[in-house]
Amino acid sequence: MQNLAPIALFVYNRPEHTRRTISYLQKNLLAEDSRLFIYADAAKNDIDKTKVEQVRQLIKQVTGFKSVKIITRSQNLGLADSIISGVTELVNQYGKVIVFEDDMLSSPYTLAYFNEGLARYNTEEKVMHIGAYMYNIENENLHDTFFFRAATSWGWATWDRAWREFEPDVDVLLKQFDSKKINQFSIEGTMNFWKQLEGFKAGKNNSWAIRWYASIFLKGGLTLNPSASLIHNIGNDGSGIHSQKENIYNVQLAKKAIKQFPSVVKEDTQAYEAIRNFLKKRKGTLVQRGLRFVKQLQAKYLAKN
Repeated sequence: MQNLAPIALFVYNRPEHTRRTISYLQKNLLAEDSRLFIYADAAKNDIDKTKVEQVRQLIKQVTGFKSVKIITRSQNLGLADSIISGVTELVNQYGKVIVFEDDMLSSPYTLAYFNEGLARYNTEEKVMHIGAYMYNIENENLHDTFFFRAATSWGWATWDRAWREFEPDVDVLLKQFDSKKINQFSIEGTMNFWKQLEGFKAGKNNSWAIRWYASIFLKGGLTLNPSASLIHNIGNDGSGIHSQKENIYNVQLAKKAIKQFPSVVKEDTQAYEAIRNFLKKRKGTLVQRGLRFVKQLQAKYLAKN
């Protein structure tokens, strides 16, 4: 496969997560032919400086790719601005990009899936995003890949033509929604996407991902996804800036290459129902939710003490 997409890896202050993420990336079939760009954010406070420096020493030793370029920030940008800046830089130069954060374990076939999807749907304006993560959905009849409306941010790829549609201004996004669109955007109320968008407006989160999904949704775009996850997120251990300790989204990495891609560009209704059912049931009964909440509080207390 020629003209492979560059890989952008965004790291900060988690050396062990970063080490594992890179280790899995190195085992990908196309790793040695791929350019890797590592964006290392600066510490936002004195507490983070030691871990940030450990990460920076670690990434200096990275091999196993066609080339490795390290971009070290002199000032803290934060994850959102770092990703927006890095993705914009690479799509402007290469026309496409594959994006990883520092807590993404990949299947050996993840880069091949991304590059095949990027090549196959390069001129399909409606296809705006390729995701590699998929919930642990239960549906044996799903195709290997399918189109869906929502964009997952745990390992993804896009093109310059699509990224140009990214709208960072939340006010511009919010005013385009009505009650019908809110229901569709939130997968019939089964996922808190709308709450996340309102939360960004209120300053409760700094998510680039919810604005990216909203930009795709409002343009009538679609995302390509695998039915068996090609990414496992190890950041749901309470170590991440925007994560808490939970195992709802744990998956087993796909053990075979993706061979099938949809020929018709439209949302897969069967996949939509499978995802909606997962999201609806993912948190369990009220008792199970209560127990999970107590465990999360205990974990936070232990972390502080």
